[in-house]
Amino acid sequence: MLKVEQNLILAIEDSIKAGWDLPALGNYKVNDYTYGQVGEHILKLHLLYEKCGIKQGDKVALIGRSVANWGIVYLATITYGATIVPILPDFRPSDVENIVTHSDSLLLFCGDGILSTLNGEQMPNIYAIFNIANWQVSFERGDHKVGETMANIDSLFAQKYPNGINASNLKFPTVDNSNIGVISYTSGTTGFSKGVVLTLQSLMVNVDYATRHMPLFRGDKIVSVLPLAHAYGCAFEFLWPFTVGAHITFLGRNAGPTIMMEAFQTIKPHLLLFVPLLIEKVYKKTIQPLLNKPAMKVLMRIPGINIILRNKIKSSLTAAFGGRFREMVCGGAPFNREVELFLRKLKFNFTVGYGMTECGPLITYASWRDSKVGSCGQLIEAMEMTIDSSDPQNQSGEILVKGDNVMLGYYKNQEATDKAIDKNGWLHTGDLGVLDKDGFLFIKGRSKSMILGPSGENIYPEEIEAKLNNLPYVIEQVVVADKKNKLVALVYADAAQAEKDGVDLQQIMEQNKTALNAELPKFMQVSRIVLRDSEFEKTPKQSIKRFLYENID
Repeated sequence: MLKVEQNLILAIEDSIKAGWDLPALGNYKVNDYTYGQVGEHILKLHLLYEKCGIKQGDKVALIGRSVANWGIVYLATITYGATIVPILPDFRPSDVENIVTHSDSLLLFCGDGILSTLNGEQMPNIYAIFNIANWQVSFERGDHKVGETMANIDSLFAQKYPNGINASNLKFPTVDNSNIGVISYTSGTTGFSKGVVLTLQSLMVNVDYATRHMPLFRGDKIVSVLPLAHAYGCAFEFLWPFTVGAHITFLGRNAGPTIMMEAFQTIKPHLLLFVPLLIEKVYKKTIQPLLNKPAMKVLMRIPGINIILRNKIKSSLTAAFGGRFREMVCGGAPFNREVELFLRKLKFNFTVGYGMTECGPLITYASWRDSKVGSCGQLIEAMEMTIDSSDPQNQSGEILVKGDNVMLGYYKNQEATDKAIDKNGWLHTGDLGVLDKDGFLFIKGRSKSMILGPSGENIYPEEIEAKLNNLPYVIEQVVVADKKNKLVALVYADAAQAEKDGVDLQQIMEQNKTALNAELPKFMQVSRIVLRDSEFEKTPKQSIKRFLYENID
């Protein structure tokens, strides 16, 4: 097992010095900070923390959409030796206030769109709330003089650094990798928020692995589309690219599909990171209708012609994402098998990884050239893995992992920590999988979502959902057991398209049920399909909150 020795704070400092005049962080169509400017902003926030009595190990909360100033607060906090508490902007105000209080945060930096929804009086620990759009103080208590300090930060900075700062004299405090860097609160899919405690070593393991295995280099461009408060987006669209000297553009509040695709054309990123949902939507909206045309079906069966057509589809798809990316990495949710198989036939340069917040997040990865269909890669070198099964290559079992990137535990929640990490130090992921002879991991489902069949069979609803997802007019689906332990498929369907096509949606779903059950063993067949009027509620990484739809009548 590889031991990562590099210090994260020094890696950040070195990257700022090496890329001093290069663009570092920017908001799409607004502004860019150079690495040198980011370094100056970091030192100003260090000065603020010092004047406000913030010490190494203290907690600083951060909530807002993905913007450059969000990144500056994050970097300033961990390089000071304090602990950052990134909060997903999708949380309700009362949940945000509870998290700020539970985490013992002393300061809160907040995006202006969220600021007005919060009540500082409900967060008794905090000294002040800042608006990260303009750095102004909107709330403060006590005699810490936070507002006064922030108003005079430029003059205070000039007094401390009369000759300014440059690449030769920039210096951050000494902070060991054993320090707690992040407490990450995530809703997950269980409906209960827990604060995942990650050391700087955990972050460094992820940064080190990505630097050695993923194709991104100094001066390259990347577009940040994932939530920064989520471990996946933070590690691989922000923290690691910053340490290698890339130019990161945040889409912020405008990150809808139209703006996103426009940004890819404008920026032409060198690496793409997605949850599978985006590429699946592109496939279902643009590629699948083309492939379903009668003439195309005929042409795709002709040797030689089908190769030409696939190459054209690949070129068109590549161009849609800017045309310059070396690899597309998907993670955070299961990948639709039909879409994956088609992309493999195109020899499209994409791969699927696997991780979880509790590992900061990476567990497995393989480059697109080495990856296998249906797999999410091989274990990273800094970890150990075991499958809790008598035959790990053929019989699925819970995936257990160890390593320096595994969390210390859940903040102030020993009971939950003891459930997650056993006495031998293994983190129980809650995911089920098998390992092939080459060490490639294949996810088979979630142990928490497993349904016990009528004769004791283990039913993994994800397997049924993957087949149902490919049937006509199905947009989203969840398979659950009703109170009689019969399988029910809940479906959010494309009602607008059905009306346009002049078909009866309920009748189509009955046909879908027949087609679905024909592909399934009897114990996995669904008893009925129930149509929904709206999309399913999801976590920020676009996983459906399955627990909300269980135990239906």
